[in-house]
Amino acid sequence: MDTLSMPTREPRSWGTHVRATLALGLPLVGTQIAQIAIATTDVVMLGWYGTEELAATVLGSQAFFIVYIFGVGFASAILPLAAQAEGRNDPTHVRRSVRMGMWILLIYAAVVMPFLWQLEAILIAVGQKPELAALASDYIRIAQWGMFPALMMMALRSFFAARSRAGIVLWSALIGTLVNGVLNYILIFGAFGAPEMGVRGAAIASVVSSAVIFLIMAGWATLHPRHLEYRLFQRFWRPEWPAFFEVFRLGVPIGFTILAEVGLFMAASLMMGWLGTVSLAAHGIAIQLASISFMVPLGLSHAATVRVGQAYGRGDMAELARAAHTVMGLSVLISLAAASLFWFMPETLVGLFVDNANPDAAELISVAVPLLLVAAAFQIVDAIQAIAAGLLRGIKDTRIPMFIAVVSYWPIGLSAAYGFGFGLGYGGPGIWAGLALGLGVAAVLLNLRFANRDRFLDVAKA
Repeated sequence: MDTLSMPTREPRSWGTHVRATLALGLPLVGTQIAQIAIATTDVVMLGWYGTEELAATVLGSQAFFIVYIFGVGFASAILPLAAQAEGRNDPTHVRRSVRMGMWILLIYAAVVMPFLWQLEAILIAVGQKPELAALASDYIRIAQWGMFPALMMMALRSFFAARSRAGIVLWSALIGTLVNGVLNYILIFGAFGAPEMGVRGAAIASVVSSAVIFLIMAGWATLHPRHLEYRLFQRFWRPEWPAFFEVFRLGVPIGFTILAEVGLFMAASLMMGWLGTVSLAAHGIAIQLASISFMVPLGLSHAATVRVGQAYGRGDMAELARAAHTVMGLSVLISLAAASLFWFMPETLVGLFVDNANPDAAELISVAVPLLLVAAAFQIVDAIQAIAAGLLRGIKDTRIPMFIAVVSYWPIGLSAAYGFGFGLGYGGPGIWAGLALGLGVAAVLLNLRFANRDRFLDVAKA
């Protein structure tokens, strides 16, 4: 169906769009925050446990994340396909997109296992200390088994979001976060008679919590009356090759787009490791705080994909434009508030991650606070680029945004981070300033792409 050949009706009011965006976006934001809380709990408790354990987990968890996040590209590809099908009232295509997305995610999780297993050798090859690399390997060789449930739950999140039924996604994430926190405390420190397992305990907790979240969501999708007609797991073995390749075609560029940004931050972690263990641990604290803040625009970016995708599926270009402006405005306002917290109370925020009894506590805080001040500056541009990427995915535009992301984050952002940090001698704050520059360039180019969407939508099909 040619969506642009359909008549465009008068768009709904701005207030209606704000309410609809928040109704969908807030559960997705809450889900993002709950999921990052799992990693944050690891950082906090391992920060209490020891500086080396914290630094090693920063390396291990970011290695997991950089592999995981490429797979999330395929889960993200499910979202616009399912949302547009939902906009057309086509549950069959919703099911096909979700099911084939799950196939791809399971295959991907199996393929990346050998890479994660060899993390210790990889970290040593890129200049990390052998003792940190060994601890990171201890963490990842357990945590990597969580790749399967973690990616599958992302596929189900796309399903529920596309149907504007994201409440269960939030509740399952909250339960998983609680499970993770309890298991972390028991297994890291050896509480209640359990063995003291340190980084291994944190990894076990993460795997179990991911499995719990997936099982809750799968049960809800299978048993709840609202979702019965979609029959997601019925004859799961049956292939739908057109849907399989459609998800794959959209998912690869989305994966590279996300990977380009995450890889930039991973490279920054490696550079911070060159500055020393305390600098790397401080970077881990600052990046965790920045990541928590970023979960709001990231959750809203998924809402942007759904809202734009549903309007595009109906062929309603006026609604598409108003939905896009609404979610962008909300995201900018919220990001300004988050940046204000970083500017005005950085010591308090960093102090939440540091045990005062730790002999490195004062140094950790002194190194982390300047990083957080720079992070405040790029909260806004990071939010703008995330929303723009979500809007473009809603109209199934993923290839050009991939090139924009790769160029912005690597030739520009990474080069600037190295140049500011080491060439000009600004150290950690210089590295973070380079990250901000790359994000700013991406924000400008992605928004220009969406603003000129009529140039390529005139030949698009939903």
